[in-house]
This record gives sequence, C-alpha cells and structure tokens, in this order.
Amino acid sequence: MILKKLVEFLDRSSVKYTVCTHSPAFTAQEIAQSAHIPGKEMAKTVIVWMDGTMAMVVLPASHMINFSLLREMTKASSVELATEAEFKDRFPECEVGAMPPFGNLFDMPVFMGSSLAEDKEIAFNAGSHRELVRMDYADYLNLVKPTVVPVTFRKKKHDDDELLSIP
Repeated sequence: MILKKLVEFLDRSSVKYTVCTHSPAFTAQEIAQSAHIPGKEMAKTVIVWMDGTMAMVVLPASHMINFSLLREMTKASSVELATEAEFKDRFPECEVGAMPPFGNLFDMPVFMGSSLAEDKEIAFNAGSHRELVRMDYADYLNLVKPTVVPVTFRKKKHDDDELLSIP
C-alpha cells in the first residue's frame, strides 16, 4: 500500500511524523473527528483539472475550494473538479478518496490553500480510510513544495448548528 512508500519517503528525508490508525471514516471531517484532530489541521486532497492537466488541491477538512479564485490565482483558463473515475488509476495503491497530499509521488502539481499555514502540524490520509499521518507543516512544505494560494473558504455551519443556538 502507499503508506509503505510514503513512510519510506519520509524516513529517507529524515522527517519526524506519526502514523495513526482510526476507525474507518470517509470524509476528512469524519476522519478529523475520529482521530481527535481539529478540522483545520486535517488536510484533504481534492483532484482537479486545470487546463486539461490533473492537479491536487490540498486544503483543511473544514474548507472548500473557491474555483473562481483558484483559476484566477493560477492563471488557468479552466479549473474543474475531477471525478473519481477520472483519477482513481493515478493512485493505484490508494483507496479512492484517501490519497496523501504528495503530488510529487504521483507526478502531479500541488496547490495548497494558505489557510493550512495557520497551524504547526498537518495531518492527512495515508492512502486508506483507516490511517493518517501527522507531521510538521514546515516539513511538508519542504518535501512537497506546493504552490501556496489563498483559494479556500470555510464551510458554512450546518443548518442544524444554527438551530441549536436559538434561545
């Protein structure tokens, strides 16, 4: 599985990290809750098409991509979400939707939402819906060298959350 390849890469790079196992979870927010990590520290990997080339966008679990801003910041003519069917073969050792945010391991450019820079650590899927890796944000930047762009926004609170605050 990709976890072995990822761990070997981190070890060769002399980077400190921890691998955590958690109960199966399929969304970044569920994983953050299961692993007791704030949603803003849990990075999710979203695959997009940018001018016909596949790219990764890495952002906090609690955020969404502003596609117009991503297009503007990257000077791309078009940016659109890739479907799982379109990208699953690019990550043969990963469970669909659990790709680690290491585009350099998959020959793919990486764009990272600047909001992830607000924390010292970053956590992310390690190729499965049961394992994640935590490491220093600075080490991640050094290893992946993503293009950091302010292209995310915080998800709106769930309607139920607002109902709970009514006196």
